[in-house]
Amino acid sequence: MTFSSTAHEQGKSLKAKHYHAFWLSDIHLGCKDCKAEFLLQLLQTSTFDNLYLVGDIIDLWALKKRPYWPESHHKVLQKIIEIAQSDTNVIFIPGNHDELLKSYHYFNFANIEIHPFFLHRTVSGKKLLMVHGDQFDSEVCVSRYYAKLGDHLYDFLLFLNRSIHGLRKRFGHSYWSLASYIKKKVPKAQQAIERYHQAAIRYAKQQNVDAIFCGHIHQPELIQQENIIYGNHGDWIENCTLIAETEQGELQLLQWDDKWNCTRVLSQIDSSIQPRKLSWVRSQAQKKLSVARQNVQQVVNLLANVLT
Repeated sequence: MTFSSTAHEQGKSLKAKHYHAFWLSDIHLGCKDCKAEFLLQLLQTSTFDNLYLVGDIIDLWALKKRPYWPESHHKVLQKIIEIAQSDTNVIFIPGNHDELLKSYHYFNFANIEIHPFFLHRTVSGKKLLMVHGDQFDSEVCVSRYYAKLGDHLYDFLLFLNRSIHGLRKRFGHSYWSLASYIKKKVPKAQQAIERYHQAAIRYAKQQNVDAIFCGHIHQPELIQQENIIYGNHGDWIENCTLIAETEQGELQLLQWDDKWNCTRVLSQIDSSIQPRKLSWVRSQAQKKLSVARQNVQQVVNLLANVLT
């Protein structure tokens, strides 16, 4: 279910929408910060032809430290398996937090195919590569000291996030991520995010694809740069975001709004016309215009000869 900005402001509910594809990553089932109840609402109110799970779906790291598996997490996993039993194509690409499942690449479990990476063809024919993104870590880390410090600070932010969310919920306010807000204000964090972004763009060019979607850094984004579409699905720890492709081929970065129980569009890209194709259309139009001008000139010259 998706609200336009106008409908969102007026509080009008819209019918559930069918999508060509859904991209989810960094759900972290098994982690106490996972917003499983929000994701379950999303999955219960959306339909799609393709569901791509791009890493860190189950947080095996967190489960190893401390077993945590509430009913809401179990229901999300059950819902994903239920979706896989339908006509929806479900692809799972393990990340670093569920890396133990990388041993089962190309294995089919309950109609869920496991792959190290995957190539999706958009409605408009674009080649879209999916990777979790942990392979870019070596190009991103500023230093080992900042990486370790960042991990500890992030854990502390998530602790504060839980406390603030509990208070806001008690007073009837919708979810808001303190961790995401502070991360945007930290220069080192933004520097690492930009390096990750550039590493993904370079990799997409090397693989000769039109777009690359990944997760890993919990930073939702959907942009087009240097003729490459870069998308990061975000996460279900802080941001509750995903990327979707409509039946018309429009790519949308969506965020779940627990106040209205719907998604809202953060950004979108109309991928129906590729930049290269658009250039070709323009060149063809210019050629036709040139021919038309020549024909007009020939008619003018002919009339001039007749009149004289």
